[in-house]
Amino acid sequence: MHSQANLAPIARDLSNVLPESQLANEYRRAEQQFRQLLEIEDLDQQARVRSHSIDDFERALTGALAAAFDERGAGEDEAQLFLHRVLYRIYRLNLFWYDDLSRYANEQSVYVHDVRKRIEAVWQPWERSQLDSIELNAADIPKALVDRAEADLDPALTADDFFFRDELTIAGYRHLLAIASLDGLVEASQLSRILGGAANCIHAKLTRLLLEEYGFGHLERKHSSYFIKMLDETGMRTEPEAYFELVPWEVLALTNQSFFFAERRRYFLRYIGGLLYFETSVPAAFRHYHAAAIRLGISKNGRAYWDLHIHADERHGRWMLQDVALPLLEKYPQHAWEMVYGYDQQRSMSVRAGKTVVHAVRKAQRSEPEALV
Repeated sequence: MHSQANLAPIARDLSNVLPESQLANEYRRAEQQFRQLLEIEDLDQQARVRSHSIDDFERALTGALAAAFDERGAGEDEAQLFLHRVLYRIYRLNLFWYDDLSRYANEQSVYVHDVRKRIEAVWQPWERSQLDSIELNAADIPKALVDRAEADLDPALTADDFFFRDELTIAGYRHLLAIASLDGLVEASQLSRILGGAANCIHAKLTRLLLEEYGFGHLERKHSSYFIKMLDETGMRTEPEAYFELVPWEVLALTNQSFFFAERRRYFLRYIGGLLYFETSVPAAFRHYHAAAIRLGISKNGRAYWDLHIHADERHGRWMLQDVALPLLEKYPQHAWEMVYGYDQQRSMSVRAGKTVVHAVRKAQRSEPEALV
């Protein structure tokens, strides 16, 4: 058992735990160059004359695009990580972080837009190639969606589920929180990007979902505030992106996919399908994290985020299915398959990301000094 008192002394910066190969270092330098480029006032001019910094980044970008999405569908990890970090840095410009305003100097940059398009042009076809095509008659689609949601609401337990419930140490638990914090501290931000426009019953339900996630305007009730309490409980840093270096590319791909769909109205149905899967599947996964937190002696206040989502997202999943997804199928019958595709793609990418998270957590548990376990 671990109390808050004996957890606090083990607080440390987890970003030091990942070994870096020479190739990773090269990509890391290119990523740092890109972050610096994002804040210069004359980026588009430098791109036109091909400055030294632009050329260095371009060489890394070209090499990564060739390596990450090969025809065998087995993307090279270091290249994938580099590309998804770059893409994430671009997408996050669509949100305001209450940070230095110079970081938004190039949110409308033609060059930045071109970099995004070039990555998406090879990434999206590659992602689609990872998923089998859907062959459904229009009449089958509502049932297909209902059947999927029912199955994912209460899935059979897996070996990974038992690992989280029964084997997770405090070192592994903290590593899990570190990775999850990338999304948990800015929860539902992509949803905010789709709520402009005409009002109707579907729009109203999505707005209510966002308002619940955001605590109806009360900061202490915002779901991300509950995540901060979890981090505080375990002596971890609470600022957004504090553990960005620990996030695997598979997890970044999930976040980037949500941005990709949320910023494109043509893919609205795919976004909704993905959100339906997320809201439906979260309670089952979080029950295991909640059980682990109890076993590790985390206080009720420190595990309230898990408890909140176990109950709230069961309700949100019903809203998404009955009040959002099924009405949209009736409204757009000719495109209804896109929602099922979005659901299946979110599930496939989530499974992929989940396996990577389990691997990272197990590795953290093996490498943690015994005194910290």
